[in-house]
Amino acid sequence: MTEPRFISPSSPPQPLTLPAALRSAIWAQDLTPEQMARVEADTFETFVPKGGYVCRKGDMVENWIGILDGMVKMTNFSAAGKSVSFSGVPPGGWFGEGSLLKREILKYDAIALRDSRILRMPIATFHWLLESSLPFTRFLLMQLNERLGQFIGMVENDRLLDPDTRVARCLGSMFNSHLYPGLENLIQISQEELGLLSGASRQRANQALQLLEKQGLLRLDYGGICILDLEGLRRYQAEANPALK
Repeated sequence: MTEPRFISPSSPPQPLTLPAALRSAIWAQDLTPEQMARVEADTFETFVPKGGYVCRKGDMVENWIGILDGMVKMTNFSAAGKSVSFSGVPPGGWFGEGSLLKREILKYDAIALRDSRILRMPIATFHWLLESSLPFTRFLLMQLNERLGQFIGMVENDRLLDPDTRVARCLGSMFNSHLYPGLENLIQISQEELGLLSGASRQRANQALQLLEKQGLLRLDYGGICILDLEGLRRYQAEANPALK
């Protein structure tokens, strides 16, 4: 089986600054100048290397977390070491609002799939926004609703136990204009990262990508994966092929 031409994440030529990233967030568009000033003053940036923990299961939640650059996997491990991935969060995505609202310990690990710049809004600032900004409250309602729909789809995909379908649906789920507003038709993700998110090996993810390219759903470019038929990926159901299981 031949390898795709090239799939490798690349960094933007001019990285966003922290203030610019905050002002471009969709939840920040209707904040007052006073609210935006406090968000910029309180929110801080950390660097997490590939394989490092952004946050860990069992920790008390302290921040709302955003991805300025990189990619993060939300995952859990069993006592036997088996892992399950809940979601991949690309640049522009924010997560952890459920634990913040309930003021509880985290129930999952978040691990950087590549070197990542992480934004952290303190819990006090998060709850202050929740109490003082109706648009922010509406955003969170939509965020939680979209997240629920994503996880329902994830459970369905996991039950299908078909690598081609899991890879297709995994790619399709990442194009959510509310959860991940920064993504365009070209997604910068490696075969290894896609395999980790879809529960497939890098080689098996490669096979699935080549099949999806032949079917006209995507194109493998030097800059990443170009999505040609988003709805086709979201609805994809592979035909039974025991040789590829």
